[in-house]
Amino acid sequence: MSTDDLPKQPIPVARLRSRAPNPFDLAPDAAACAAIAADLDIRGLRKLRFAGEILADDNRDWRLEGQLGATVVQDCVVTLAPVTTRLDLPVTRRFMQEPPEAVPDEEGEAEMPEDDTIEPLRNVIDPAAVMIEALALNLPLHPRSEGADLGDAVYAAPGVTPMQDEDARPFAGLAGLRDHLAGKDKPEEDEGEDGA
Repeated sequence: MSTDDLPKQPIPVARLRSRAPNPFDLAPDAAACAAIAADLDIRGLRKLRFAGEILADDNRDWRLEGQLGATVVQDCVVTLAPVTTRLDLPVTRRFMQEPPEAVPDEEGEAEMPEDDTIEPLRNVIDPAAVMIEALALNLPLHPRSEGADLGDAVYAAPGVTPMQDEDARPFAGLAGLRDHLAGKDKPEEDEGEDGA
């Protein structure tokens, strides 16, 4: 089962009440959560709920405001152990008949508006699609189990001393060379003075 097989719950815009909130409350069952987790390539999705309302916005546009709650399980990027994260976040989408157009920048390239909550208004508004998109956008990028540390990776050919951070400092080598030359030059200068 994939998210393509999940029951769709789009709401026709023609049926939305413009003078009152249009509530929605989505709580996918275990099979639906498993399908969403598989599509998002995460280990598991224990709980998922998305509740809110769709409101008329400026007579022609609509605004979806909801609260997303989810308990996600991902692989630790260091140990691959399961990492559980609780997400609780507000979600807003503005569905506009005439979304702002891309504005050309100084080089003439199209620059998209900064407001990433705006979407073009279609015949339906699908809170389930908004829920899955918001969940995908807010998953932790580098989940780590407690105490997991990447440590220092050291690479060197057999028999070669690996380079450390101290060796990479720009003046560390110069200071060593200066000390080495100072130690060698001193006796030679003394010998030159004795010979004169």
